[in-house]
Amino acid sequence: MKNNTSKWMRIIHRYLGFFLAGIMAVYALSGVILIFRDTDFLKREIQYEKTVAPQLKKEELGKALSIRRLKVEKQEGDIMYFRNGTYNASTGEAKYSSKKLPFFIDKMTHMHKATSKSPLYFLNIFFGVSLLFFVVSTFFMFTPKTKIFKKGLYYTAGGIVLTIIVLFYE
Repeated sequence: MKNNTSKWMRIIHRYLGFFLAGIMAVYALSGVILIFRDTDFLKREIQYEKTVAPQLKKEELGKALSIRRLKVEKQEGDIMYFRNGTYNASTGEAKYSSKKLPFFIDKMTHMHKATSKSPLYFLNIFFGVSLLFFVVSTFFMFTPKTKIFKKGLYYTAGGIVLTIIVLFYE
């Protein structure tokens, strides 16, 4: 029975690995890019000129412009100044800029941020469960009595210890 289970684990591990190779490449690239999301790495500046309702209050302006956490820094007459832009309260004219990733890279990075409301969450669940399967099936690749298996356990322990150290280092 054990030998049969090992055989099936190896077969599923092999073909699931080939299937997920493309998905893993995209996740790996977008994950590395997400590390730099607090910088302007790969981002380009986009200028906006929008007319919204005049005489908006400071609290309403962010919603009207679809800018989260908009904070008006100062106001001179009818002109409100906020980070990267201005709003003329008498005319409703707003001029501002924002920095965004190129379209395809932005779509890739949204895979990591998918919530249960996003259609991508099924892919994220499938990917996470598949990676968990890889973890378990790895231990069926070699007989527990072999030198390679025992050495593999040391590497596994090393990976766990390194992850715990990095988690608490922050």
